[in-house]
Formats: sequence, structure tokens, C-alpha cells
Amino acid sequence: MPGYQRMLFVCLNDRGDEHPRGSCARAGGDEVLDRLRAGIHERGLKGVVRAVGTRCLGQCAHGPVIACQPEEVWYGKVQPDHVDQLIDGHVLGGEVLEALELSEDELVFVPKEERALPPIRRREPGGDPGASDGPGA
Repeated sequence: MPGYQRMLFVCLNDRGDEHPRGSCARAGGDEVLDRLRAGIHERGLKGVVRAVGTRCLGQCAHGPVIACQPEEVWYGKVQPDHVDQLIDGHVLGGEVLEALELSEDELVFVPKEERALPPIRRREPGGDPGASDGPGA
């Protein structure tokens, strides 16, 4: 299935100035996203890599946060001056930027091992779009 080879989700959530955990927008998420988009365009990666602004990714204390898919790498405290390193090192070089990477201990998630979801399956061509093949079907 065609699609982007990399998706970079940049949190732009704004909790206001008074929130104790902070917010990605107030920490500079908008400028990070703007620079990512410009860098992707400058390197001729349009249609290959996509940088997308999102609402809350649940990692407010580490903002601005970038979630990189499909490789499941999370970066925190990303600033505009990190963008070239992120594009050239992570996106083009295939290397995790350890100085910015959020460890599993820092991320606020339920581990997959504790609550695994089933894989997504595509329906067979010509199958009944209204039929359910999930639990209870």
C-alpha cells in the first residue's frame, strides 16, 4: 500500500501558561513544525516524508514532542535548532538521535505487553463492508 515512508507528528497542544506540566505549543512546537516542513521541502522529500501538527500526544512535560512513525521513536524537548539534525540524522540517516530520544521510562503509556491489541487486518476484496469479523461476530 502506498504511503509516506516516515510520518513525524509534532504536538501543538496548548495548555496555557499556568499548567504545571507545560505544553508543546508554549515550548515552541509551532516553530519546530514550520522548520520541519521547510527542511523536508528543501531536501526534496515532499511525498516521501510528512510532518503533521497534532493535538496532545500525552507527553506534555517533555514538549515540544515529536512522534516518529513507523519506527515508534519519540523525541522530546525538540527545538528549532534540532530540526536539521533530525531530518539529516533520523529521517535520511536512519539513526536515532539519542540526546533527544525519550526513554520508555519517560513516556506515559501502558506497555504493549500489558494490553496488546490485535493487529489490523484488511478485508478481502469484494467482502461485505457491513459485515463484522471482529470479536462477537
